[in-house]
Parts: sequence; C-alpha cells; structure tokens
Amino acid sequence: MSTCATASRQFGEPLSATAPTATTWLLLEQPGPWGAKALTSSHLDPALGRALERATRGTGVRVALIRRPGRHADCHTPSVRHVYAAHTVPGSTWLRGALTAAPEHLLDLDFAALGRGEHHTFDAVLTGGPHTADPLALVCTNGKRDRCCALLGRPLAAELASCAVRGAWEVSHLGGHRFSPTLLVLPYGYAYGRAEAHAVMEALHGVREGRVVLDGCRGRTAWERPAQAAELAVREATGEYRADALTVVRTDGPAAAPDAPVADGSPPYWDVTVAHVDGRRWHVTVARGAAEPPRPESCGASVLGTPARMDVRAVRELSVPGTAPGAHR
Repeated sequence: MSTCATASRQFGEPLSATAPTATTWLLLEQPGPWGAKALTSSHLDPALGRALERATRGTGVRVALIRRPGRHADCHTPSVRHVYAAHTVPGSTWLRGALTAAPEHLLDLDFAALGRGEHHTFDAVLTGGPHTADPLALVCTNGKRDRCCALLGRPLAAELASCAVRGAWEVSHLGGHRFSPTLLVLPYGYAYGRAEAHAVMEALHGVREGRVVLDGCRGRTAWERPAQAAELAVREATGEYRADALTVVRTDGPAAAPDAPVADGSPPYWDVTVAHVDGRRWHVTVARGAAEPPRPESCGASVLGTPARMDVRAVRELSVPGTAPGAHR
C-alpha cells in the first residue's frame, strides 16, 4: 500500500525545517477517540475546543490533545486529566504539569503570557508546578487526520510504552504526516520524523543531559521554518549539541509565511542571525526550494504537490571582538 510517508521516504525528502511552530505548547489529556480536528471532534466539549482555538490565536501557544498509548475505548467517563505547558524558547525553557477535573478552567489562563514564557497563570489557575519526571515524548497517532499517523505512529507509541518510557503519550497533531512517525520532545521542543524507538530513546537521553540529537530532527518549534533551518545548520557546522546554547536573534526576509507564494514567482530567501551563549554569531542564508518530483503531501490529498523546503545556502561566522571569524558552506 502506497502512502504519503512511503513516497516521502523514497524520494529522500529532507526532514530539516519541517517542524510545527509554537513558542509554548499546551497539552490536555483527552481519552477516547479523536476526529480529524481533535479539539472539536473528540469527547472534549466542542464548544470548549473552539474557545481554546480562539483564545490562543496569535499568542504563540499551540493546544493539542494527548492520551496514553493503547486501545482507546469509546467511553464518556469523566476523569482527572493531566495538563502540561511547555515553553520552548532557549534561555527560558520550562515544562509545567497539573491535574484537573475541569478542563474548562483552561480558558482562565493568560495565553499571551504563556506565549511569552510566563507560567504564573498556569500555576495559579491549575495549581501547576514544575514537571520533574521524565521528559515528554509525544507521538502523533491521529489516523483520522492521516492514516500514516495511525499506521506508523501508534506502533511506535506502543513500543515506547512497553519499554517503560513514562513520558510517552500519543498526541493529536504535529503536522508533517508524510514524515510519520512524527515525534515532539519536551521541554526543549525539538520535533523528529521517521522516528524509531531506539532513536527516541537516544533523543530522550539527550534531553536528560541538556543535549539535542540531530539525527532525524525536524527543528525546534520555537522558530519559524527559515530559523529552524538556520539553527540546525549552525549545529551541524560547529558540533554544538547543547540544547539552549544557540538562539535565533534576527530573521530578515519576506514577512509572509515560509510556504506562501511570492508575487513575482522568484524563490524567497531569509537572512537569519544565530547567536551562541558565548557571544559568537553566525549569518545564515536560507532559500525556499520545492521538493521534486510531485508527491502526495498527505494520504488524503486529491492532487500531488511539491512541498516547500528550506535550503541553507551559506553559514558564515561573524566577527566578534576577541575571536577569529570562520566560514562554513
């Protein structure tokens, strides 16, 4: 059976700079089945789901549903739910957890503050606190969204659970179905594609040590796609794997979304400045390309497409007083 994930793998489509974008993730446990748009098509009150979508728009907060791996009985039994919030911007990374029997209380959160990295509202409204257990490994398994997420994601989530990965959860949507199984690791917010259990274990071990594993990495969700590409390129060029050692301080280029068409038909490019905590800086040029030949971008697509990709054209270290500049290509 041909799937979008099979085609993407066969064509060797790059994973870099394909991660979803969110400065802060808000995760609500919702057992039972999920529809294609899980916030409004699950056993969560759809009015609450729509209200959360409206309340978080433009704040940098992305809401997703989570559930433990396994069979998902179609029951409506109310229960106490886990809630997590994670801020993924370097220098202010955190992961908070809480339990609630009243998910409607999420509407009392200050989403703008959460998007900025302020967790006081989460702690006050939900009696939340620091998550001190294992890092979270969120595997997209929503087959109603795309069958690849169920066919490839659910076996991975089950394998992680069988290996006693206590932070393993199924998540409703991470984007990039054709890269299934897709994974998000928190608190740092790095996304992965074509994930396998042994690679997930390595990524989680890295998180415990404050490192990012680059194999299979789609990018850090704190950044838009051009910045994701730039940060990963600097890591490749320098061998810097400490998760919070690099940050994106400036992105110059088209204001439109990286996937948006350009009026004159020319490929857009971005100039991204990446900074190290030790003061070094790099200038990275990123151009938008297209993945050829045409392929299904999802299993439900009626036409073939050429997905946008981010091509790194150059990585140049900038001069910093007291250091010698270098260049990498």
